[in-house]
Amino acid sequence: QAQLVESGGGLVQAGGSLRLSCVASGRNLSLTAMGWDRQAPGKEREFVASISFSGGNTYYTDSVKGRFSISRDNAENTVYLQMDNLKPEDTAVYYCVAGYPKTLAAMGDRSHFVYWGQGTQVTVSS
Repeated sequence: QAQLVESGGGLVQAGGSLRLSCVASGRNLSLTAMGWDRQAPGKEREFVASISFSGGNTYYTDSVKGRFSISRDNAENTVYLQMDNLKPEDTAVYYCVAGYPKTLAAMGDRSHFVYWGQGTQVTVSS
């Protein structure tokens, strides 16, 4: 059974940094792209970033470009989201996702990511 477990969330002041981690387990998760989605209270869900299995292709939503960086360690079945210069509007529950996007366009489409973690809360105070 596929499982994604996030960690690294917490409370940070604006301008600070956090690094989220997600460990994937389960045979079905081999060779998958992975990424992060977020849900803030009262706002629409936003697909934040994704990375291909090889790490050669990445996607970032416009609001985090230049501030967030996604990476992965396939030997450890782990994907990371380094978040710098955090803003109050980054406050959300962050979900790790995994899936099989076939095109670069699909890398930014959550419908291609079929496995989801339980989420980790990130709170940025002003």
